[in-house]
Amino acid sequence: MKVHVGAGASEEEASAIASALAEHLAVDIEVFAGESDEPAATASAPEREYPLADDLGPTDREGALREEIADILEGGPKKYRDRLPEQGKLFVRDRLDLWFGGDDEGEAGSGGLKFEDGKFAHFDAWHPDSPDVEEYDESDRVPADGLITGAAEFEGRDVHFMANDFTVKAGSMAGRGVEKFLRMQQRALKNGKPVLYLMDSSGGRIDQQTGFFANREGIGKYYYNHSMLSGRVPQVCVLYGPCIAGAAYTPVFADFTVMVEGMSAMAIASPRMVKMVTGEEIDMQDLGGPEVHAKHSGSADLVARDEEHARELVAQLMTYLPDKAGEKPPRSEAKPPKYSPEGIDELIPEAPNRPYDVHDLIERVADAESVFELKPDYGAEIVTAFVRIDGRPVGVVANQPTQRSGAIFPDAAEKAAEFIWTCDAYEVPLLYLCDTPGFMAGAAVEKDAILEKGKKFIYATSSATVPKQTVVVRKAYGAGIYAMGGPAYEPESVIGLPSGEIGIMGPEAAINAVYANKLDDIEDEAERREREAELREEYRRDIDVHRMASEVVIDEIVPPSALREELVQRFDFYADVEKSLPDKKHGTVL
Repeated sequence: MKVHVGAGASEEEASAIASALAEHLAVDIEVFAGESDEPAATASAPEREYPLADDLGPTDREGALREEIADILEGGPKKYRDRLPEQGKLFVRDRLDLWFGGDDEGEAGSGGLKFEDGKFAHFDAWHPDSPDVEEYDESDRVPADGLITGAAEFEGRDVHFMANDFTVKAGSMAGRGVEKFLRMQQRALKNGKPVLYLMDSSGGRIDQQTGFFANREGIGKYYYNHSMLSGRVPQVCVLYGPCIAGAAYTPVFADFTVMVEGMSAMAIASPRMVKMVTGEEIDMQDLGGPEVHAKHSGSADLVARDEEHARELVAQLMTYLPDKAGEKPPRSEAKPPKYSPEGIDELIPEAPNRPYDVHDLIERVADAESVFELKPDYGAEIVTAFVRIDGRPVGVVANQPTQRSGAIFPDAAEKAAEFIWTCDAYEVPLLYLCDTPGFMAGAAVEKDAILEKGKKFIYATSSATVPKQTVVVRKAYGAGIYAMGGPAYEPESVIGLPSGEIGIMGPEAAINAVYANKLDDIEDEAERREREAELREEYRRDIDVHRMASEVVIDEIVPPSALREELVQRFDFYADVEKSLPDKKHGTVL
C-alpha cells in the first residue's frame, strides 16, 4: 500500500508512519515524501500466529447474550403466562412455533422462522442486567415491548409477521413496539411480500401515550401503512383475543380477517367504556365476538374453531393469492369436479322462483376440494368464494336462490363489492353465476342504503380489469344483471344456460305492472286466467336466453353439462387480456 506525506517529513517520521500503518492495517506499506518516486520508508505487515479454527468457540460474552435472549423468550410475568391455558390460548412463542416451526430455544434460523427484529426493544427499562434497572421487579417485565416482528417461511412462501405477546400488559402497544410494527410494514411495502398479523392486543398503553399516539411515526401510522399496503401485498389478520380501539383497526384494514371461537373479539371500545359512554351493559362476545362480525358487521371473513384451525384456514387461503400485486396467483394441479357437470341441467329448476343451492352448482364447475368460501354467514344472498377451475384460482360471485330467492340485499351487495375489489387487486379472475330477481326493494333496505351499497357493487364490477366470465344461470332481472357482470360491463364473455332469462323484471311482476288493469276488465275468471297465462308466456319468450342470443346480447348458449369445459377454455384463452381504465387519479365511489 502506498502512502504519500509532505516533502518536509524526515526519514525518521516516514519510518514511524510506515511502521504504525503496517501494524494497524496488517499490510505492507511504502511511504513517499513529496513528489519523490522513491519511498522514504517501508514496513512489512507483521507476521501473526492465529489459533487453529477448531480451537475457537463462544466466550462468556456470547454465553451472557444467550442468557439474555432466553430470558426475553420467556415473555412477560410468569403469572400471566400461567393463565393462558385457562384462557384457551397459546403463549405467543408457542404460537409462532405452530405457524412457522422453531427449535427448542425458540430462535430464528430453524423451521420456517427466518429472523426476528427487536427482541431487545425496551430492554433497558426492565431487564436485571441493564444498568438502568436499580431493582428488578418481575411485574415490570416488557420483553420485546410486547410485540414480536420478523420474517418467516409459511407454507413455502416468504412472509412478514407481527404477533402480540398477551403476557406483556395484555398485548398492549407502546413506543418501541409501535416502531417495530411500522418498520415491518414499511419493509413489506419495499419488498412486496405478504404480511401476517397475529393480533392479541388490548390497545395502546394509555399511561405512555405521549410517546406514540399522535406522533408522525406513532400508532396512527399503522393505518396509513395499512392503506398503502392495501392491494400491494396480501394482508391477513388472525385475532386471538379481545382487540380494542386502535388494535381493532388492523383486522378491519387487512384484506382477510380470521376470528377464533370463544377467544376473539374486536370493538371500538371495551364493555366498560361502552357502559361509561352509553350506560349499556354488555359482555365482550356480545359486543364484538365472532358471531357479531361474521353475521352482522361483515368484518370477519372466516371463523376458526381453535388456533390450529385458524392456521389451516390461512394456509388454504394463501394458495389462491400471489405474493404481491401484478403477479399471477399460483396454479395447482387440475382436478375433476366433486360432482359431475352432467347434473347441472337437472339441478336448475325451470320455474324461476324455485330454490336450489348454488353451492351444488359451484361444486359441478370447480375443481374438487377447491371451494373456499368467505363470509358465508354475512349477506348470504350472494356466495363469494375462491375456487380453482382446471387448477386456476378464480373468484366466484354467485346469487344464492335458497336465500330470499337470491335477491340482492345491502349486506350482500357490500360483500360482493369488497370481494370483487380484492380479487381485482391480486389478479384473480372473476366468475359471475347470475340467478337473481334483482336488487331488493322496500323501506327497510332503503334505510340500510341499498342504493349506496348497490352502487359499490356495480362500481367494483365496472372497474375490475381481471378476466371476467358471466353465466346467466336462470333469472337475470333488473339491475341485478348489471352488478353481476352483464353484457354492458365488458366481461370477456356472457354465456347462458337454456334456463336463462334476462329482463327488466320477472313475468309475474311485469304482468302486474303492465297488464293489471286490462286483466281486471275481463269478468270471466277462466278467460282471465287463460289470458294471464298467454301474456306470461309471451313475456317469457321476450326475455328468454334464446332471444338474447339471437340478438347477440349474449355470446353463446351452452349445454349445461359442457359449462365447466367452456369456462376452462374461456379462462385459458383470456388469461392475459389487457384492459385499461380512464386516465384519472381514482374514482369517487367507495
